[in-house]
Amino acid sequence: MPNILLATDADWILDEVDAALSDGDTRLFRVRAGIDVLGAIDQITPDLVILDEQIGNMGGIAACMAIRNAESVDRIPITAVLLLLDRAHDIFQARRCDADGYIVKPFDSMKLRRAATALL
Repeated sequence: MPNILLATDADWILDEVDAALSDGDTRLFRVRAGIDVLGAIDQITPDLVILDEQIGNMGGIAACMAIRNAESVDRIPITAVLLLLDRAHDIFQARRCDADGYIVKPFDSMKLRRAATALL
């Protein structure tokens, strides 16, 4: 049963991700702030972390960089990261922070499911 951690403060993104990925075999957890991502990874050991690029206090790019830094010193296990980008011009940032995948908003359920399945 895969555990997915979603970091977003936007309820519509939670609704879209829940509709696309929740089934009897998947558990979805949410944090509302990028700063809470590392603590949540410690608690639930997700198979996939989905980061919204625009989170109030610590955006998805910064949260992805924090994940990669924590992995590099063995603080957390290696974790797959999928970024939800606001525009195509942000793809270079997703690559720079070493995200495993990304999709550009707005996204549909099928696109999100394909991206998540590829990383799980």
